[in-house]
Amino acid sequence: MKILLHICCAPCAIYPLDTLRKDGHEVTGIFYNPNIHPYTEYKRRLDTVIEYSQNTGMRLIRFDDYPMEEFLRGAVFREEMRCRYCYHLRMKYTAHIAKKGKFDRFTTTLLYSIYQDHDLLKDLGENLGKEYGVEFYYQDFRTGWKEGIRVSRDMDMYRQQYCGCIYSEKERFYKTPYDRA
Repeated sequence: MKILLHICCAPCAIYPLDTLRKDGHEVTGIFYNPNIHPYTEYKRRLDTVIEYSQNTGMRLIRFDDYPMEEFLRGAVFREEMRCRYCYHLRMKYTAHIAKKGKFDRFTTTLLYSIYQDHDLLKDLGENLGKEYGVEFYYQDFRTGWKEGIRVSRDMDMYRQQYCGCIYSEKERFYKTPYDRA
């Protein structure tokens, strides 16, 4: 089966790519992440994904633009719903490219992370699959969480410290006066 794999970052791609290939699937990666801020972080993650795709022989679809404004327009004033919006934005684009590229299915490395909302990802993926006429491939890749971390460290791969958006970066550092008390 030809699967289009949305890749949020290289460390998160390790286990899903390996698993999908072991199951006999032909996997192409796609890097579409306008949520990642600042640009230097976006570029560092993209460069790491490019290097990883070259090292593994994975075909990678990527674009040279950085549509940060699209993410911000959709998230501003809806910060408490930003993850839903972010998942939808990236998976919708992946489904669109999967349909255009005649892939059998599409999926995302977000399903590898223990920090993401799997029920929401699965629901959005299935609905987008119906909308675009390309089936969503759901697999709980969290079972390989520790293995992916080990391999990424062994490869001396860049590992980011926050999800990607400016809001998650703020949460990483900023503590409210109530948190500090």
